[in-house]
Amino acid sequence: MAPITNNIPEKTIERLSEYRRSLLSCHKQGITHIFSHVLAGMHGITAVQVRRDLMLIGFSSDTKKGYDVKVLIEFINNILDSEDVMNIAIIGMGHLGQAITNYFNGKRRKLRIVTAFDVDPEKVGSIIDDIPCYHMDQFEDIVAQMDVSIAVISSPTRVAPSLVLPIINAGIKGVLNFTSAPLNFPNGIIAENYDITTILEKVAYFVKESESDEKQ
Repeated sequence: MAPITNNIPEKTIERLSEYRRSLLSCHKQGITHIFSHVLAGMHGITAVQVRRDLMLIGFSSDTKKGYDVKVLIEFINNILDSEDVMNIAIIGMGHLGQAITNYFNGKRRKLRIVTAFDVDPEKVGSIIDDIPCYHMDQFEDIVAQMDVSIAVISSPTRVAPSLVLPIINAGIKGVLNFTSAPLNFPNGIIAENYDITTILEKVAYFVKESESDEKQ
């Protein structure tokens, strides 16, 4: 089976990443095969959705035992992962930046956090979680030296807009923005704004509505 990689919807890409995480956990537990309804149950979706996603990328299973876990992991790897390792830079090594670095490094073999940036004199020039931290004044030079293609912004929100130009000038190809400031980049730079406050408020709203319904 040859993977289909063109024109895959964004939501499908997100679910494939989630499937892989669950499949890797299953593999570690010695589980060799899994049915679509079991994988669906892990993610609160239907088996139809799982089968539709896997058919979309060209994966099918002929066995009555379900999907071969190891084969499916490798198939999804071929869809999601680059042939070469992609290097990542963290901008802002406060509590959030350090938490991201500590959690993520080593989780994916084709994605690697290699450097960090800050303006705090206590952080600049130090090694944090095995990652060298440089001053933002060196951003473009270090990005070029370390062949960084993705930047993760975990700086204070007020600083975030000033980072757009350095990121563009450095030739960064992808940005994950964890601040509450929506950042706009030109075509050619893939940007994802992930506002934790907005997401938390959304969860709180639905909790409030659920509690209100229970009282009626």
